[in-house]
Amino acid sequence: MKIGDIRELLDAELLCGEDMLDEEVYAACVSDLMSDVLAFVKDQGVLLTGLVNPQVIRTASMMDMVCIVFVRNKAPSEEMIELARESGIAVMRSANRAYEASGILYYAGLGREVEDV
Repeated sequence: MKIGDIRELLDAELLCGEDMLDEEVYAACVSDLMSDVLAFVKDQGVLLTGLVNPQVIRTASMMDMVCIVFVRNKAPSEEMIELARESGIAVMRSANRAYEASGILYYAGLGREVEDV
Protein backbone atom coordinates (compact mmCIF):
# COMPACT_ATOMS: atom_id res chain seq x y z
CA MET A 1 0.00 0.00 0.00
CA LYS A 2 1.25 3.49 -0.77
CA ILE A 3 1.44 6.31 1.76
CA GLY A 4 -0.95 8.24 -0.46
CA ASP A 5 -3.47 5.40 -0.12
CA ILE A 6 -3.22 5.65 3.66
CA ARG A 7 -3.88 9.37 3.46
CA GLU A 8 -7.02 8.76 1.42
CA LEU A 9 -8.29 5.83 3.49
CA LEU A 10 -7.92 7.74 6.75
CA ASP A 11 -9.00 11.07 5.28
CA ALA A 12 -5.79 12.38 6.83
CA GLU A 13 -4.15 15.76 6.57
CA LEU A 14 -0.60 15.48 5.25
CA LEU A 15 1.71 17.66 7.34
CA CYS A 16 4.99 16.75 5.65
CA GLY A 17 6.31 14.21 3.19
CA GLU A 18 4.59 15.32 0.00
CA ASP A 19 7.36 13.65 -1.96
CA MET A 20 6.73 10.31 -0.23
CA LEU A 21 3.12 9.65 -1.25
CA ASP A 22 4.19 6.95 -3.74
CA GLU A 23 6.37 5.16 -1.16
CA GLU A 24 5.23 1.57 -0.51
CA VAL A 25 4.59 0.33 3.02
CA TYR A 26 3.75 -3.21 4.00
CA ALA A 27 2.77 -3.11 7.67
CA ALA A 28 1.83 -0.81 10.53
CA CYS A 29 1.75 -0.74 14.30
CA VAL A 30 -0.35 1.11 16.86
CA SER A 31 1.17 2.31 20.12
CA ASP A 32 1.46 5.27 22.46
CA LEU A 33 4.34 3.60 24.29
CA MET A 34 7.55 4.25 22.41
CA SER A 35 9.37 1.71 24.58
CA ASP A 36 7.02 -0.96 23.20
CA VAL A 37 7.67 0.23 19.66
CA LEU A 38 11.41 -0.11 20.26
CA ALA A 39 11.06 -3.50 21.92
CA PHE A 40 8.52 -5.27 19.73
CA VAL A 41 8.17 -3.61 16.34
CA LYS A 42 10.03 -5.04 13.39
CA ASP A 43 9.65 -4.22 9.70
CA GLN A 44 6.79 -1.76 10.21
CA GLY A 45 6.47 1.15 7.82
CA VAL A 46 3.73 3.12 9.57
CA LEU A 47 3.23 4.15 13.19
CA LEU A 48 -0.27 5.10 14.36
CA THR A 49 -0.17 6.98 17.66
CA GLY A 50 -1.94 9.50 19.83
CA LEU A 51 1.28 10.49 21.59
CA VAL A 52 2.52 13.90 20.48
CA ASN A 53 6.11 14.62 21.42
CA PRO A 54 9.48 14.68 19.62
CA GLN A 55 10.34 11.21 20.95
CA VAL A 56 7.75 9.76 18.54
CA ILE A 57 9.70 11.09 15.56
CA ARG A 58 13.03 9.90 16.99
CA THR A 59 11.63 6.43 17.70
CA ALA A 60 10.13 6.11 14.22
CA SER A 61 13.44 7.19 12.71
CA MET A 62 15.39 4.62 14.77
CA MET A 63 12.99 1.90 13.60
CA ASP A 64 13.27 2.96 9.92
CA MET A 65 9.57 3.83 9.72
CA VAL A 66 8.56 6.05 6.82
CA CYS A 67 5.20 7.37 8.02
CA ILE A 68 3.55 8.50 11.25
CA VAL A 69 -0.19 9.05 11.57
CA PHE A 70 -1.31 11.01 14.60
CA VAL A 71 -4.81 9.89 15.49
CA ARG A 72 -7.68 11.77 17.18
CA ASN A 73 -6.62 14.88 15.24
CA LYS A 74 -3.58 15.32 17.46
CA ALA A 75 -1.37 18.07 16.06
CA PRO A 76 2.42 17.77 16.23
CA SER A 77 4.45 20.92 16.80
CA GLU A 78 6.34 22.66 14.01
CA GLU A 79 9.54 21.40 15.66
CA MET A 80 8.29 17.81 15.33
CA ILE A 81 7.26 18.31 11.72
CA GLU A 82 10.68 19.74 10.89
CA LEU A 83 12.40 16.82 12.67
CA ALA A 84 10.28 14.39 10.64
CA ARG A 85 11.10 16.22 7.42
CA GLU A 86 14.83 16.01 8.23
CA SER A 87 14.42 12.30 9.02
CA GLY A 88 12.56 11.52 5.80
CA ILE A 89 9.31 10.59 7.54
CA ALA A 90 5.86 11.50 6.22
CA VAL A 91 3.55 12.86 8.91
CA MET A 92 -0.24 12.97 8.86
CA ARG A 93 -3.06 13.50 11.27
CA SER A 94 -6.44 11.83 11.17
CA ALA A 95 -9.67 12.35 13.09
CA ASN A 96 -9.99 8.58 13.50
CA ARG A 97 -9.25 6.90 16.80
CA ALA A 98 -6.31 4.47 16.74
CA TYR A 99 -8.63 1.47 16.80
CA GLU A 100 -10.65 2.76 13.86
CA ALA A 101 -7.58 3.77 11.84
CA SER A 102 -5.89 0.41 12.30
CA GLY A 103 -9.12 -1.38 11.35
CA ILE A 104 -9.51 0.68 8.20
CA LEU A 105 -5.93 -0.04 7.13
CA TYR A 106 -6.19 -3.72 8.01
CA TYR A 107 -9.45 -4.12 6.11
CA ALA A 108 -7.87 -2.38 3.12
CA GLY A 109 -5.12 -5.00 3.16
CA LEU A 110 -2.16 -3.28 4.80
CA GLY A 111 -0.04 -6.30 5.63
CA ARG A 112 -2.93 -8.08 7.30
CA GLU A 113 -0.48 -7.85 10.17
CA VAL A 114 -1.34 -4.53 11.87
CA GLU A 115 0.22 -5.09 15.27
CA ASP A 116 -1.13 -3.56 18.46
CA VAL A 117 1.78 -3.41 20.91
